Amino acid sequence: MKVYATRRGLVAESGGSLRLLARSVGIDALFADAEPAALVGRALRRSRAIAALPALRAPLGSQEVWAAGVTYRRSRSARVSESRAAGGGSFYERVYDAQRPELFFKATAHRVAAPGGEVRIRGDSRWSVPEPELTLAVSRAGRIFGYTIGNDMSSRDIEAQNPLYLPQAKVYDRSAALGPCILLAEGPLDPATEISIEVRRGARVAFAGRTRTGEIRRSLGELVGFLFRDNAFPCGCYLMTGTGVVPPDGFTLRAGDRIAITIPPIGTLTNTVAGG
Repeated sequence: MKVYATRRGLVAESGGSLRLLARSVGIDALFADAEPAALVGRALRRSRAIAALPALRAPLGSQEVWAAGVTYRRSRSARVSESRAAGGGSFYERVYDAQRPELFFKATAHRVAAPGGEVRIRGDSRWSVPEPELTLAVSRAGRIFGYTIGNDMSSRDIEAQNPLYLPQAKVYDRSAALGPCILLAEGPLDPATEISIEVRRGARVAFAGRTRTGEIRRSLGELVGFLFRDNAFPCGCYLMTGTGVVPPDGFTLRAGDRIAITIPPIGTLTNTVAGG
């Protein structure tokens, strides 16, 4: 079952039909419930059918968005290469194999773009890329109850200058996008599930790449377990799980680029890079 956040409220897609849920069932209620899928199931009994999806919002209420880094071998290689001159190469080599993963704060709601909305590149960055990531919907009890698609916009030149600049490279206005929905699922996705990205610049494809969720080195439960160590999330949270798709060094995003990230069971998250 899929749940969409829209301007009219939550919409559940089940059995090929769209059902508008009561206003009393919102994103925060979903993350607070011990059984989110059961909550939606009960809400379906008093829902009403609609013909089409209203305008989408990011599936986000009071949740924080966090991210895991260097979870794919391809990401480790890229980070080591770009940061070696600044002395950061060994850090990325170590964290890939370390017991403790790299986890960092990514965004609050006002920094997250909706499906179809505009993401931004920093004005003081000369090398910016999108990072397509499977993103976990985690309840306040620390349980993974669903999945969405995340775009972890990143300023690679700033991060490469010094690992301590990571917050500036990662956290800024509209530095993330989430959507188009939450896929409610009791278990993990098939490890063969593909994550693909295409960046179109006008009529041509400027970059395309793909990976699979099974390439993530750590288990999803392990990442969530470390995130919840001595850390409370009263409204639940999202956790981006890292990227296995890294554009070549000569590629950087430009204003007007259209980014489409697809994870087949979830759908496609599409955003445009803002101008100016």
